[in-house]
Amino acid sequence: MDVLWRVVAPSPVRAVHTELSQERDLAYTTVMTVLDRLEKKGLVSRFRQGRQWLYSPSVTREDLVADEVLEVLEMLSHDAPARHAALAGILNRLSAEDRSVLKGLLRREAS
Repeated sequence: MDVLWRVVAPSPVRAVHTELSQERDLAYTTVMTVLDRLEKKGLVSRFRQGRQWLYSPSVTREDLVADEVLEVLEMLSHDAPARHAALAGILNRLSAEDRSVLKGLLRREAS
């Protein structure tokens, strides 16, 4: 996903593989399989251009992270004390700057 978020245009598997291969040794077919699975999950979209598929992100990084946090919290939906403790744990780990941003967002949302 990081590669697709960095690139402006839709990318073929080969370009994603080339980019990822700079950091680690991955088989082309592994990258192809992962992109296919991401498409089935709705995280990337693809279209055919000639003989190759071009991939682009369907979600922003921010939306994906927010969805993942909410998914984890949803696991605690039937246990309010545990959910509240998890939220408190998140707040306690936030930097002062992030807490300030969150307070501003909550104030804006409340008004």
